[in-house]
Amino acid sequence: MKTAPTFDQIRAQDGLIHIHGHRGARGIIPENTLESFRFTFDVDVRVIELDVLMTADDIPVLTHNPSLLSDMTRDHHGQWLSHEPLVRELSLAELQSYDVGGLKPGSEYAARFPEQAFIHGMRIPTLEALCELVNQPEYADVFLNLEIKSNPHHPQATPEPAAYTKKVLEIINKYRMQERTMLQSFDWRVVHESARQAPAIPRSYLCYSSKPGRDPHEVNVSDNSPWMDGYSLADYDNSLPRLVAAAGGQIWAPYHKDLTAQAVAEARECGLMVNVWTVNELADIDRMIELGVDGIITDYPGRVQRRFMDHGLRWK
Repeated sequence: MKTAPTFDQIRAQDGLIHIHGHRGARGIIPENTLESFRFTFDVDVRVIELDVLMTADDIPVLTHNPSLLSDMTRDHHGQWLSHEPLVRELSLAELQSYDVGGLKPGSEYAARFPEQAFIHGMRIPTLEALCELVNQPEYADVFLNLEIKSNPHHPQATPEPAAYTKKVLEIINKYRMQERTMLQSFDWRVVHESARQAPAIPRSYLCYSSKPGRDPHEVNVSDNSPWMDGYSLADYDNSLPRLVAAAGGQIWAPYHKDLTAQAVAEARECGLMVNVWTVNELADIDRMIELGVDGIITDYPGRVQRRFMDHGLRWK
């Protein structure tokens, strides 16, 4: 049987950086599906990044967007959706009547991922189904980078943070995944609920900083941000790593284009792991290698593997 990883084992080591399969392997297989996760494991990537939302009947499910996207969802007749219902307003049975096995031809999403396979009959899985999968002996060394999706601007899309986090943790605890899971969110209220309810599980602070040209509704790090649960960069010399460490985080997860050498140095001084999202292009992979991150979250695990080999690096 393979040995379960520990938190320290998913830090970078000499000559080794961890690859996190983003939503499994979104660039190749439809995202957040059990098939995508199995594919990622089969290509020897042992950390997967996944997204959790909640159904109307309070079941944690693996999907990214609060609404079903018309560019990637078909109904039971095989027709692309003409409307985008909230996941939170659908029961599990209703949700799993939809097919999420491919991208709509001609859509912007399909243009972004032209190599993604089209597979009929794929369903949005539950978090429990994934935990059952990774509890099989061949996956005992797999680690989950689990993002709880929440948006303080749209409270109708998810339960309130305490109840929401509790439901997710019930599944993690049921399958004894506490030592193989890190919990992350852009909504730091959720991260802090995780700290209160499961202090032993490592916590990751996802960050997308305010910059010119960025949609302010997507940015979570800015002055007086409702995403930051009362924290302010100004109180920590405008250093996100120092803020994350002071808040009790173990992991800082910035957007890769926001990362600098100085910020990495500050993170190291604070004892933080640095996992960056979502790194797909060769030049960006090279820059993350140079900066010395712990983990690279990517839609293309194979592409990152090959680049690591070019640099004489190993991965897990």
